[in-house]
Amino acid sequence: MQVGTVVGTVVSTQKHAKLHGAKLLLVQPELPDGTAKGTPVLAVDSVGAGVGERVLLVIEGKAAGDALGRKGAPVDAAIVGIVDQLETNGAWS
Repeated sequence: MQVGTVVGTVVSTQKHAKLHGAKLLLVQPELPDGTAKGTPVLAVDSVGAGVGERVLLVIEGKAAGDALGRKGAPVDAAIVGIVDQLETNGAWS
């Protein structure tokens, strides 16, 4: 599981049948201090996150699909939580 920030939305009118009704978001993975880590990933949202929110991200195909309750869906990443606060080295962000 990783932490990241939602940086955009993706609209796809044509997609795999198991993804119908799914909300797609672009998430920038981050280090705990908020520094970007790697490139943004496309993730299926399961918690109602929005642009600018910090989220918990699963980036493993089977785990992501299972977290969404969409077994057999072609999913590599899923948003499974919205971060309220994060503590590192005794400081909250």
